[in-house]
Amino acid sequence: MSVIENSKLAIVGAGAVGTSLAYAALIRESAREVALYDINSAKVAAEVLDLAHGTQFTGASRVTGGDDLDVVSGANVVVITAGARQHPGQSRLEMAGVNVEILRDLMPKLVERAPDAIFVLVTNPVDVLAVAAQQFSGLPPARVFGSGTVLDSSRLRWMLSERVGVAISNVHALIVGEHGDSEFPLWSQARIGPISLADWMLARSEPGVARSGVTASPGSVPFSEAEFESIADEVKNAAYKVIEGKGATNYAIGLSGARIVEAVLRDEGAILPVSSVLTDYRGVSGVALSVPSVIDAGGIARVIDVPFSAKEQALFEHSAATLRASLDTLGLA
Repeated sequence: MSVIENSKLAIVGAGAVGTSLAYAALIRESAREVALYDINSAKVAAEVLDLAHGTQFTGASRVTGGDDLDVVSGANVVVITAGARQHPGQSRLEMAGVNVEILRDLMPKLVERAPDAIFVLVTNPVDVLAVAAQQFSGLPPARVFGSGTVLDSSRLRWMLSERVGVAISNVHALIVGEHGDSEFPLWSQARIGPISLADWMLARSEPGVARSGVTASPGSVPFSEAEFESIADEVKNAAYKVIEGKGATNYAIGLSGARIVEAVLRDEGAILPVSSVLTDYRGVSGVALSVPSVIDAGGIARVIDVPFSAKEQALFEHSAATLRASLDTLGLA
């Protein structure tokens, strides 16, 4: 499916995440125009120039930008990456207060300049900020949402693909809930190709021996509950590990952000676990959490009511309570 003609992606923030997203959007040809904004005029001018120098190799895309907020005018999608940087050992929720105040000032100005845009938050804590941005913008939740656990789910799928030895495109698994310490894998709905993970677990290690309709591949070993817990913990702490080693996460979040943009600009109807303000989703309302959502040109077309196990329901309610406590502290509830 082709990109909407004359589509424009505006990125607010020319830091590590914003520039990686701009680069990913250019090489993936996510939009016809990529506009980059930042208050640091020298930095944003240099980033725009560096990106523009490579546009010979990126198809028909063009790059604009600067320190004047008017560069976002007329954008179809605005991705907000600006905010306080997460430091080693710092939780996403600890950054909430500073970034909420940034959005309080920023959102009305962005809506004024791009009144028809879909707004995507890629700043942490993304679930708290999705609520804040939606409130400050006055727009419906369908048009203001966070990148949520799209990247976390990609991390999970990569780990599972490495574990079972199949292509990552054939692993179907999601992280839901908070993008943070209370997130969790939706194991009950995970699949390897057409095979449920529960059935995959039952496959015996001897090649050619079938159980529950599944034939084990040579050398395969079923998952254990301890391994599930280890994988979930590794996904949850992946960002902290990257930040400890290099100071920031940027490449993977840039790619996942570009993927969300494409789902909007190409009117795909893609199912992605983005974070939006929920209304009576499995009993949860008023907080933004990541659940499978249909993304098209209007933003979130609908959230999908996915079956949860009893344990997953309890974890989801815990995640909601965690976010609600933060919202209460910030006066956003």
